[in-house]
Amino acid sequence: MTPPPNARQQILEILRSAARTPVAEIATRLELGEAEVAEHIAELEKSKTVLGYRTVVNHEKLENEPCLGIIEVNITPQRSVGYDEIAAQIYRFPEVILCYLVSGAYDLIVFVEGKNLKDVALFVSQKLATIEHVNRTATHFILRKYKEAGIILADEEKVQRLPITP
Repeated sequence: MTPPPNARQQILEILRSAARTPVAEIATRLELGEAEVAEHIAELEKSKTVLGYRTVVNHEKLENEPCLGIIEVNITPQRSVGYDEIAAQIYRFPEVILCYLVSGAYDLIVFVEGKNLKDVALFVSQKLATIEHVNRTATHFILRKYKEAGIILADEEKVQRLPITP
C-alpha cells in the first residue's frame, strides 16, 4: 500500500479538526500503518510544526466566565528590530493569550483574558499603556462568542418566523 504523497498535511488537517483523534483512526482513514502515522505526528511535534493540543471551552457554560478583551495597539517601530521587541514585551505578560502584528490603523492586535472587565481594564492602563513606544490603544470587550477555532459555540435554535405574504 503506497502512502498518500501529502500524508503529513492530511494528518495535520485531522488533528486540527479533532486533536484527540486516535492514531488508529487516522491510520484507517488515510490507509496508513499506525506506526507510520505515529512517526509523522512525532516528527511534526519535534519540528515544532505542531506546538500543542487545545481544548475549546464554551465559557458561557461556566459559572465564572473570564472576560476577554481585544486591544488594538499602535506602536512606534524601533530601528533594527521593528515591532518585534515591543511585541515581545507585550506577549510575555501572562494575561496575553494572543498577539498578532497586523496591517491597518493599528500595529498589533492583542487578546487579553482577565477574571472580569476591571482586570482587563487595569492591564491596559497599568501594564500595556505604560510600555515605551506604545502610542495608542483601543479596547474592545467580547460580549458573546458564536464560533471559536472552527467550532460553533452558540446553541442554535430554530427561529419560528411567521410567513410573509404579499
